[in-house]
Amino acid sequence: MVEPALRAAAAPAVSARRICKQFDGVEVLRDVDLDVATGETVCIVGPSGSGKSTLLRCLNWLEAPSSGTVHLGGRPIGVLPGRDGRPRPMTARELAAARTRVSMVFQHFALWPHLSVLGNVVEAPIQVLRQPRSEALAEGRRLLERVGLGGRADAFPHALSGGQKQRVAISRALAMRPDVLLFDEPTSALDPEMVGEVLAVMRDLAGAGQTMVVVTHEMAFAREVADRIVFLDGGRVIETATPDDFFTRPRSERAQRFLARYVR
Repeated sequence: MVEPALRAAAAPAVSARRICKQFDGVEVLRDVDLDVATGETVCIVGPSGSGKSTLLRCLNWLEAPSSGTVHLGGRPIGVLPGRDGRPRPMTARELAAARTRVSMVFQHFALWPHLSVLGNVVEAPIQVLRQPRSEALAEGRRLLERVGLGGRADAFPHALSGGQKQRVAISRALAMRPDVLLFDEPTSALDPEMVGEVLAVMRDLAGAGQTMVVVTHEMAFAREVADRIVFLDGGRVIETATPDDFFTRPRSERAQRFLARYVR
């Protein structure tokens, strides 16, 4: 984490405005605003079905919002101004270029089973960023060392535990040198004894000033690591607060009921 005064001086890493999303006429997100400063860790919490993962996927346009805008580092993603002044959808190439600024760690790892651990980490930098293979391999090995998997570079995903797979997924995301890391419930598919090893890596990233947006049910982790908590319910932001305020003095009655159930 970095000092608030330093974060305030920089342009937001993520700025989302009036994000709405409907699926088959059902409103999942409604007029959601979200700003994330460079170097900030924001944890999005709320009950199941509140729209948390959908919001995260809208930030990198894996889900196109029904309406609203998203800017990454001050630059739009998903839509651009057209020649007539009206917004137009990005082309596939434009969207792919915009997505290089943000990496996502998924709930179920999404590793390529036919590639080794190191192969999973270096594939995108080589293919997407056109990074020289020797440079990508050196960086991949460094990242695997960082998450405690330096000795498993030649292993394949089927030989790894769930916690190890998720640490590979984090290394793969970092290999793209993103401005922002998005985490979609990164520990929910893990056995309880494996959760700690993944959260430890995320704590280190937060401490190093990596900008992160984390959807999580791990309330203790959110309280310890987040700079801000965003509480979502029914597709709306109900409140935004520091961890201390949210966990000790929640303003909304809905957040109070949520915490009474999820925090012991």
